[in-house]
Amino acid sequence: MAERIPGPSLVAADLFCGAGGLSFGFQQAGFEIAFANDINEEYANTYRLNHDGTPFFRESIEDLKTAKIFKETGLRKTDIDLLIGGPPCQGFSINAPKRALEDDRNHLFREYGRLVLEGLRPKVIVMENVPGMVSLDGGRFIWDIYALFEQAGYQMRHMILCAAHYGIPQERWRLFFIGTILKGVEITFPEPTHFAPVRANFTGGRELTWLPCIQNGARQPNLFGNILRPFTTVKQAIGDLPELDVNEGAEEMEYDKPPRTEYQRLMRRHAKRLFNHSAGALSKQNLERARHIPPGGSWRDIPHELLPKGMKSARRSDHTRRYGRIDPDGLSGTVLTKCDPHWGTFFHYDQDRALTVREAARIQSFPDEYRFYGSRVSQYEQVGNAVPPLLAKTLAGHIQRTLLRT
Repeated sequence: MAERIPGPSLVAADLFCGAGGLSFGFQQAGFEIAFANDINEEYANTYRLNHDGTPFFRESIEDLKTAKIFKETGLRKTDIDLLIGGPPCQGFSINAPKRALEDDRNHLFREYGRLVLEGLRPKVIVMENVPGMVSLDGGRFIWDIYALFEQAGYQMRHMILCAAHYGIPQERWRLFFIGTILKGVEITFPEPTHFAPVRANFTGGRELTWLPCIQNGARQPNLFGNILRPFTTVKQAIGDLPELDVNEGAEEMEYDKPPRTEYQRLMRRHAKRLFNHSAGALSKQNLERARHIPPGGSWRDIPHELLPKGMKSARRSDHTRRYGRIDPDGLSGTVLTKCDPHWGTFFHYDQDRALTVREAARIQSFPDEYRFYGSRVSQYEQVGNAVPPLLAKTLAGHIQRTLLRT
């Protein structure tokens, strides 16, 4: 039986933890992570090596039982303050090739609920997913989640948050559920700290986001009673990283210039060396295409004869992010599970190559000390599937102040 690790008074556990973005953010806010769970071996390896000493259950959540958790961690039913997790989102995503109600992954949130009903009984629960859950089958899954946890005695709320509103250089929208069994408390969500030029072109984009409360412009008054800070740009996030050609870089290397911005200093605060900064191969055709695309440009800047065959008949309004070169003075689009220019804006703003794993991780707000393991394909997946740690930290701090009152 593992001994409880002495630490902070607040304790969290992480289901569907992936590489550990939620865990890391909650740890930065002062939570102890009592245990974590994921089925993917490479994700689990990255988690373990960045969260040394955290008990880990690498198994399907359907097979995970509360009796086993209590036995192997030494936890009691009353020890967990907060249960966090992000059930698989591919079945809900509006970017999926095909959304299907019968996708088995759509129902894994029920296993989260089962563990609560079986006895974990945290004071607060947090669940993360994609905004597409709001629109699939008229929002049926939203109300299923409410019914599941209300059955267990939790009051629930949900809201769609944008990472860019919290100083992260990425237009990444995510749906968050917060539930609590505590009485006499109101569930709220953290207010934005940064202005960002973003649009919510999805169901729930107006009524479930902060956008109606934000005026146009970082220096204009807003409904929060304060002036929001300007958003963090891509260049402010990754501009200090070593320049690379295709097939150049290493899994471990030295920095070659000092940090120049507040965000860069934050990302490098505890790092002695740089990890995962290696540029992959680029086909001859894609290299030629990249040379025609200016910063902030896209496939529309590529000469017609160089376009992929399937895009030569595309309308100018189609494939808006494909073969894009990232804008150094703007926000990144959502970091996906592969930084392939065919699927999005993933050409570096002034280097003819795709973003490295480390650059994608910086845009996700993973600090440079956080190292990713496994194949390069897996590393991109781990980064793209994660909750940005800075967003997780903001949410954790808000829950501490408003629900757990510490």
